[in-house]
Amino acid sequence: MPPVSTCRLTVRLVDERSERLLVRRSVAHPIETSADRGVMVTAWRRRGVGYCATADLSATGLQRAADEADHWAAIAEQCGVFEAVDLHALLATRSLPDARSPVVETMPDRAMLLAMLREESDAMHPDPRIVSWSARLVLTQREQWLYVDGRLRARQSSQFVEPNLEVTAADGGLSQTRSLAGQYNGFCQQGGLEVIRASGLVGGGARIAREALELLGAPDCPSGPRDLLLMPDQMMLQIHESIGHPLELDRILGDERNFAGGSFVDLDMFGHYQYGSPLLDVSFDPDIEHELAAYRCDDDGEAARKVWLIRGGILQRPLGGGLSRARAQARGVTLEGTANARAVGWHRAPIDRMANLNIEPGQTSLADMIASVDRGVLMRTNVSWSIDDARNKFQFGCEYGQLIEDGKLTTVVRNPGYRGVSATFWRSLAAVGDPASVEVLGTPFCGKGEPGQVIRVGHASPACLFRGIDVFGGEG
Repeated sequence: MPPVSTCRLTVRLVDERSERLLVRRSVAHPIETSADRGVMVTAWRRRGVGYCATADLSATGLQRAADEADHWAAIAEQCGVFEAVDLHALLATRSLPDARSPVVETMPDRAMLLAMLREESDAMHPDPRIVSWSARLVLTQREQWLYVDGRLRARQSSQFVEPNLEVTAADGGLSQTRSLAGQYNGFCQQGGLEVIRASGLVGGGARIAREALELLGAPDCPSGPRDLLLMPDQMMLQIHESIGHPLELDRILGDERNFAGGSFVDLDMFGHYQYGSPLLDVSFDPDIEHELAAYRCDDDGEAARKVWLIRGGILQRPLGGGLSRARAQARGVTLEGTANARAVGWHRAPIDRMANLNIEPGQTSLADMIASVDRGVLMRTNVSWSIDDARNKFQFGCEYGQLIEDGKLTTVVRNPGYRGVSATFWRSLAAVGDPASVEVLGTPFCGKGEPGQVIRVGHASPACLFRGIDVFGGEG
């Protein structure tokens, strides 16, 4: 083992256990369970960093991992990437208070949860045109300990709750799917039974079945320029793809270009670039405890706090953890970033990831936004997305649409979609919903990295109104 003066170590121990409950077509499936436990050891030399993961938690196994991590740190040090910086300056050792998911109501036993899912599943089949229906729930307990130089830096105890309902109606060669908050678990939070209650799962089966049948008989969404009112469960995807991914600093530095793509954002844009209209305020806030990615510190040990990524429409800082900021500094660019070096588990190294990435509420009520539109479409619940490899030009589809005509909600339309360019779309933001319209959402399926990592992220947003957007229907 090299002396402390040349190498410092962080050890991240993760213990994660999940249960997946599913009732499909009113038949309860066996509960799926998984368990995963291991350690990532990171060796920090002053000019290089190395990693080694192991599931062998014996003293011998940990020593072997530490030696291997330092071996790679020594090789990395020779590459000269961090020649002008001192990586030891990134390591904080002061212990942080334990963090624990807020559980207001304890989860009932699994038999009661399956009964709840079965009741909603039964309610989703009121009509023979309903051809597929399911109710599911994923519960995950995660314990994580982070040690820096042998001293406990932080302990995080998390309980993730992912409820969803999904129903598909079909008739005459047409089909429509409606879900609770997106077919990829858009409503996810940390907590207990109160998360399931807040999600709308209880009593939601009949509603989404009714809406699926309603969509089956609805006209296609019209095409052409219209005002667009996006509800929070679609704003979530809009934030994720056209703000979150473009602002990841490692992506801006080029890490993802041969896999998930780069970014239209350059290093010299921060501090002055007009990302959106003056109404756009975007925060990185790991302190919202019920939100899916709340945490005390990131996986490299940097203390997490709320910061502004975009303020008054102006780009302020990237989603960049300590290592990425050090890489930018080595290129002569000094940036403020965020505590967002995160890994999917013990077997992956941390990379720049979104956490709780939110649009701050404005002052306009949903009713006032609707009343201000002469010709527009309200869209909710993402169903599809496509975005170029610079995270700029995009096309998104939603499950449910409703025309806005002369300040009133009118005809329900199916297959609503819209397209735009990130660099200009956010500048068309004309109104931001008040706190009453905010929903705290998230997804457990954000993919990135080589080797791949699928991680949990949170997005809270009010409803938002955009002017003059290119919308389209199923044939658009």
